[in-house]
Amino acid sequence: MQFHLNGFKKGDPDVAEPAEALAPSDRLPSEVDVLIIGCGPAGLTLAAQLSAFEDIRTCIVDQKTGPLQLGQADGVACRSVEMFHAFGFSERLLREAYWVNETAFWKPDETSRKNIVRSGRIQDVEDGLSEFPHVILNQARLHEFYLDIMRKSPRRLEPHYGRRFVDLQIDPNASDYPVTLTFERVDDGHEGEIETVKARYAVGCDGARSGVRRSVGRELRGDSANQAWGVMDVLAVTDFPDIRLKSVIQSDSEGSIIIIPREGGYLVRIYMELDKLSTTERVADRKITVDYLIAAAQRILHPYSLDVKEVAWWSVYEIGQRLADKFDDVPAGEVANRQPRVFIAGDACHTHSPKAGQGMNVSMQDAFNLGWKLAHVLRGWSGPQLLHTYSEERQAIAKILIDFDREWAAMLSAPLKSATNPNGVEPAEVQRYFVQSGRYTAGTATVYSPSVLTGRGTHQQLARGLEIGTRLHSAPVIRLVDAKPTHLGHTIKADGRWRLFAFADPQDPVDPSSRIQKLCDFLADGLGSPVRRHTLGGLDIDAVIDVRAVFQQSHRDLAVERMPKFLLPNKGRLGLVDYEKMYCPDLKSGSDIYEMRGIDRQNGCIIIVRPDQYVAHVLPLDAHEELAAFFDGVLKAA
Repeated sequence: MQFHLNGFKKGDPDVAEPAEALAPSDRLPSEVDVLIIGCGPAGLTLAAQLSAFEDIRTCIVDQKTGPLQLGQADGVACRSVEMFHAFGFSERLLREAYWVNETAFWKPDETSRKNIVRSGRIQDVEDGLSEFPHVILNQARLHEFYLDIMRKSPRRLEPHYGRRFVDLQIDPNASDYPVTLTFERVDDGHEGEIETVKARYAVGCDGARSGVRRSVGRELRGDSANQAWGVMDVLAVTDFPDIRLKSVIQSDSEGSIIIIPREGGYLVRIYMELDKLSTTERVADRKITVDYLIAAAQRILHPYSLDVKEVAWWSVYEIGQRLADKFDDVPAGEVANRQPRVFIAGDACHTHSPKAGQGMNVSMQDAFNLGWKLAHVLRGWSGPQLLHTYSEERQAIAKILIDFDREWAAMLSAPLKSATNPNGVEPAEVQRYFVQSGRYTAGTATVYSPSVLTGRGTHQQLARGLEIGTRLHSAPVIRLVDAKPTHLGHTIKADGRWRLFAFADPQDPVDPSSRIQKLCDFLADGLGSPVRRHTLGGLDIDAVIDVRAVFQQSHRDLAVERMPKFLLPNKGRLGLVDYEKMYCPDLKSGSDIYEMRGIDRQNGCIIIVRPDQYVAHVLPLDAHEELAAFFDGVLKAA
């Protein structure tokens, strides 16, 4: 990490300088830039990102009277860990979490079908898919990591708990604060008090029964009947041999369970699918107890025993695969002449079964997609039309993932093939589908379609392993200035900036005629330089577009002092030099990023990466006009 840019700073470098003297208040502010309703994964992802901007006033509220303590989602996909690294807490997560290295599959024993036997054991995530693993950690701990980021941010952001959303109104004639939101306090000593807040933008992250969604006339559509699920976190003694492996267990007639080992070495989560609910029935009507869940798990695990010593948490809930038709308040026919003011994210706009672990992970990606776009508009970097891309991009992705979730859930729920049911599902087919769908469950299957934010694949052959529209697939590199091994993708932080990675051709980069030198000259002083055109005077040169270069030569064959001056920018109050803009392949370990990501060695290329870590475009090194045109389509002139 980098710090001391504006002078020596004592203490924890993660604690930012406060934006202003912020007096703590028990009351909601009267006016804010962004008001977030809901302190779940989506709401906290959005709040943590917006809290990084000292000039954006963000407020987040929740009906609960305090932070989540236990339970709910626990699966963290590889893609989510990549995002957490950008926020700065992946190391804390990985230290505490259970790592899902392998998955076991169990089926009925053909010699005695009331028993189960292991039918397979496979690697959980394919090699090379991500530098990070699939992990398991209590959702409450993820919330705490986000809350810690918020407390240390320039805004010192803290949630306001005990606020029940009542209503919102949008005034189409108001230019500054068109959204008026009303809340009722439910916390001790303030019950029944009404508070009103005016906001430039509001985001409903308030779950599947979202009041914000109803207020803007959106509804979830999909399955007509909900599926009942049971889940419990237990400390148990068992002779089941795979109790510390993720296990998918299909019994002959007692149903299926999924075993998820939890953090700490002893705790285990057990998911079990219960019965379908009718359209008018709620899961509470079944009056299911934890003893019922334990007995069901014991029957499915036969002949193995399960002696539950303690139940840390349990729940019975209902869920179906449902999707909102749009993720903002603008009717489809009014997109051309009206900007969004209210958004929904997470379970407020899509719901999934727990079988594929999509819910929390997709919700956080919603918020990561929206956060930088709100910041761009509020800071004047982009016009408000940018905000339409949130619903366009995320609704399409949610639909794809829900279709996958429905197919996977149906396969797990289907009766197994047997002598009496020859048309049933073969357990081996379940295992094959799990392997084929690994990129969905890892969170790396998202591909954004061509748009103002995502270029077409005209030059994709220059970087075959960095597909336009997908998240930047990181790879090892060596930092030139100090020979530090690192990952190129780890240079991306959740700070709202664009990244431009220039992969050099084989020519000596100090040669004035080299393409990398000419690109640097254009970006530094060219008439159409997007860096100059979109960066306000007085800001650091990388405040909006952070340019970094990767050379083909070994780091020992290049002299830092001879490199293009543009890659050694003076920054901050003291004009200090940023030496961390240049990288080389990790040739010592054999991890050549050019080879790993299919970079054209002869020609090199430019990779444009969005603030949410997705590849926006691939261009030739000398495509200066195309580069400028791309940013002109997204960013305003400073």
